[in-house]
Amino acid sequence: MSHKPVEIIDLAGNAGMYKGNLGAANFLVRSFMAGLFIAVGAGLCTVCGTGLDTAVSPGFKSLIAGAVFPVGLIAIVLTGMSLFTGDTMLIPMAVFQKKSTWAKVGSAWFWVYIGNFVGSLFWAYLMVVGPFSKGGGPELTAFGMNAIGIAEAKTLPYMAAGTMGLWSAFMKGIACNLLVNVAILLAFSSKAMVGKFFGIWFPIMAFVSSGFEHCVANMYFIPAGIMLGANVTWGQFIEWNLVPVTLGNIVGGFIFIGAVYFYSFKKELSTISPS
Repeated sequence: MSHKPVEIIDLAGNAGMYKGNLGAANFLVRSFMAGLFIAVGAGLCTVCGTGLDTAVSPGFKSLIAGAVFPVGLIAIVLTGMSLFTGDTMLIPMAVFQKKSTWAKVGSAWFWVYIGNFVGSLFWAYLMVVGPFSKGGGPELTAFGMNAIGIAEAKTLPYMAAGTMGLWSAFMKGIACNLLVNVAILLAFSSKAMVGKFFGIWFPIMAFVSSGFEHCVANMYFIPAGIMLGANVTWGQFIEWNLVPVTLGNIVGGFIFIGAVYFYSFKKELSTISPS
């Protein structure tokens, strides 16, 4: 069983209203867990993709990464945690439907972003002293070396390209969060857990396999590499990846999904009984 498209938008607005009414402490706890869950998927990408670019092909490595990464968003959606990239669509959707306010959007984004960052950093540290190093010491495993390569690949090419690099990271951020929020809407479309699972899995697989950029995933990928000794500074990470990707993610979720879908079903929403 599935909901009609207009019912999906109504449900998204209700979810945004609910999230907008959460307090700062609740947001921090939920967003810490969401950042951790995204990092779980990202860490799994690193481990499962190690060695595949040389052993098989870069495309196969991307496919494997895309296949395992969705575990994070599946856990977040099905357990009710708070992810910044999803909230760039959900809470504005509530505002569009007159179920929340822009002040609540700003407050929610602020606390969720912080909580996601802390949760991601926690899992990055856990992986650094765990699977990425031998006994927690300075000697790295093959997984740790791959983690360094990922961090550098997500920063140094953008730096080398200059302004065009920032534009590339921004555009990849738009594409990523467009697909992330399609996944969230598809999760709302199904009334069964298996439907929610597959609704989330395919768009997330598409964004990861395509090489698009997710700000919360990068809060794990690049800090993990930095902790292991990657040739990237914290300032370079923030300037050349985190800032442009975050802005792109906001545009992808807020404009391309939130605003577009509300506009598409605006007239039909008035026919739905208040829930």
